[in-house]
Amino acid sequence: MRKFILAALLLGSTLMVNAQSGTNSPYSQYGLGVLSEQTSGFNRGMNGVGLGFHEHNQINYLNPASYAAIDSMTFILDAGISGQVTNFNENGVKKNANNSNLEYVVAGFRLFRHLGMSFGIIPFTNVGYNYSTSGWVNKNDKDVTYTNSYEGEGGLHQVYVGAGWSPLKGLSVGANIGYIWGSIDRTVQNNYSNSYYKSLYRTYGTRVNNYKIDLGVQYTQKLSKKDEVTLGVTYSPGHNLHADADMSIISSNAQTSTSDTLAFSIKNAYELPTMYGAGLMWNHNNQWKIGVDYSLQKWGSLGYPTYEANSSEPWALRDGVYKDRSKVNVGFQYCYGERNRAFLKRVAYRAGVSFATPYYKVNGVDGPKELSVSAGFGIPIMNSYNNRSQLNISGQWVKNSATGLIKENIFRLNIGFTFNEDWFKKWKMQ
Repeated sequence: MRKFILAALLLGSTLMVNAQSGTNSPYSQYGLGVLSEQTSGFNRGMNGVGLGFHEHNQINYLNPASYAAIDSMTFILDAGISGQVTNFNENGVKKNANNSNLEYVVAGFRLFRHLGMSFGIIPFTNVGYNYSTSGWVNKNDKDVTYTNSYEGEGGLHQVYVGAGWSPLKGLSVGANIGYIWGSIDRTVQNNYSNSYYKSLYRTYGTRVNNYKIDLGVQYTQKLSKKDEVTLGVTYSPGHNLHADADMSIISSNAQTSTSDTLAFSIKNAYELPTMYGAGLMWNHNNQWKIGVDYSLQKWGSLGYPTYEANSSEPWALRDGVYKDRSKVNVGFQYCYGERNRAFLKRVAYRAGVSFATPYYKVNGVDGPKELSVSAGFGIPIMNSYNNRSQLNISGQWVKNSATGLIKENIFRLNIGFTFNEDWFKKWKMQ
């Protein structure tokens, strides 16, 4: 089994590096792309709640302080996949797109007493779109048409190692140290039906290789014999990614069969925002767990590389494209008893809802707001060899909408496998 776990980690890392984009959204052309779900299987059933959760049998990398609660006897491996159907609606025109993606591969174990450790690979952003628009160059003279084609792919991934330590009863602190890498490539092509007009082909590209740090604290206060409340706080400092924004413009003249190329580059164009998070979790008798999270990402103070053809500096960092992003999550989990002999009483039932504002503007207008609802189960895997592993299944509906922009309805199925192995248990022979 240990060989299987190590092989799964290596396979997951390889698949993540070479994975296709998990989105078809035209909104992924803005900023660094669509922000990925930074959650594991059990969080997703509660729609992303987790800043105050500290589970002994699950890895909660939303707050690294939670690693201190990992069971001292086991090694945990968690891997997740997802499949989704997206419906796009613009002015009554509807289209569907399908995607599937390997979401994450993470592991965790108790390193020393009161000290837990986790490591793994998770997505950070996704870019994937391909669409075109067309029309008449002059509405009064319908002899010449234009076609604008937009295409993009890529995204950023994160590999991390973290630790959580409990120096005092009820208090734990933790940190994740991560490495972010990836590439984002976008193209815009303008073609005309009349060779009199020049065709334009613009390419945008960036390569990212940098670090990311996440800090977390959790404090649990007993309210009664069966009730306790945990406060979780996280902080991620913003910093420059030292990634250049490259752009080139190729203009082609069909009449003369000539082309001209202009190349631009902005040094250190991309940054990570400072991120804050706070959450509360109420635990009643280890059966009911209800949580609420709030997170804030300070994108609004950052500049974004923007092309303006008639400007004295056409390719430059400009303000007013990014905006601060807020998100609120509410979710719960109910499990009658994780060690109960009855199968159905060992199942964890989960549900949640969230609302988020966008972190970018589209042509000066706020991007789509996000409303999401999810429900799922944590199904125990029971056999003669292992009765601690779990299959996490959840369904999720996400609606992205803004006045005058494309509306997206996403229906997503998340499946996570949590393998819980007795690596550190000492057997006693009689």
